[in-house]
Amino acid sequence: MKTIAQPAQPAEPAALDERVARKSPLRRLLGRPEIGALIGALALFVFFGVTADTFLTANAFSTILYASSTFGIMAVSVSLLMIGGEFDLSAGVMVTTSALVASMFSYQLSLNVWVGVAVSLAVSLALGFVNGLLYVKTGLPSFIITLGTFFMLAGANLGVTKAISDNVATQSIADMAGFQAAKDVFASDLPIFGIQVKITVLWWLVMVAAATWLLLRTRAGNWIFAVGGSAESARAVGVPVVKTKIALFMGVAFTAWFSGMHLLFAFDSVQSGEGVGNEFFYIICAVIGGCLLTGGYGSAVGAAIGAFIFGMTNKGIIYAEWNPDWFKFFLGAMLLIATVVNLVVRRRAEVSE
Repeated sequence: MKTIAQPAQPAEPAALDERVARKSPLRRLLGRPEIGALIGALALFVFFGVTADTFLTANAFSTILYASSTFGIMAVSVSLLMIGGEFDLSAGVMVTTSALVASMFSYQLSLNVWVGVAVSLAVSLALGFVNGLLYVKTGLPSFIITLGTFFMLAGANLGVTKAISDNVATQSIADMAGFQAAKDVFASDLPIFGIQVKITVLWWLVMVAAATWLLLRTRAGNWIFAVGGSAESARAVGVPVVKTKIALFMGVAFTAWFSGMHLLFAFDSVQSGEGVGNEFFYIICAVIGGCLLTGGYGSAVGAAIGAFIFGMTNKGIIYAEWNPDWFKFFLGAMLLIATVVNLVVRRRAEVSE
């Protein structure tokens, strides 16, 4: 008995894997985390350019860039930490702590200020390590861990400063060895096309470029996105979750140290109560720039644009001669608007061809 062969059925076309599907340039652009912030920054720039006569002058733009850089440097590391799924509420007071350590260590022991700078770096990195270690060992939310660190550092800043100097501020270190050299690194002015630009603007751009390269071109960048998306899934595929989380907290501590050095060498003394509340501004810059509060999404470029929006809002109100008491109102409005724009842009990107 012969078996009649059945005619071969035509093979169904394989479904196209969405991971390798080609996206249009518009869809790729709309899918970038910072696109919403960029739209908001352009709109805000035009708005203040029209309403404030001096806003578009070179000197005003230099001032805006400086204001943006002082928060943008911190926003870089805070954005990486948020992409990794965590928060650091001690970042603001840690800036002041690093400045106080460098100032008092150098002054009280009559040492070259560079020694104080080095000691401050070690202390700052240790604080970041402790924050990260407590988080991974206890399993408590980073919000709680760093809130505790925030109160401890705020109290220590005031208590230790008053105990050592009998004042709420440190003594001036302007006449100490190494001060001018350190100021050249952390707080000098750069003449660019006849305009004096603070060196923090340059350092800010360098840090944004380095963070962007880290996120997009290195294995560590993949780890950051992975632990922010799902720490358990990342651990299952071999990502060093503990080391990545601790490194991110230490990254925030490093930029806090750098910002503290700028604070110290720009003004040669430090008020022990400074920095309280600034941690929320850093987070705002990152969120305006497209970072999600849930982690796993965002960019350093977006955080930089968010800081630029912060700087424009801060100085634009003054140049427009409005009441500066309304600054936080406008900042909150910018946060809400940018968040909504980011949400709309992301949704449109998901459904666009």
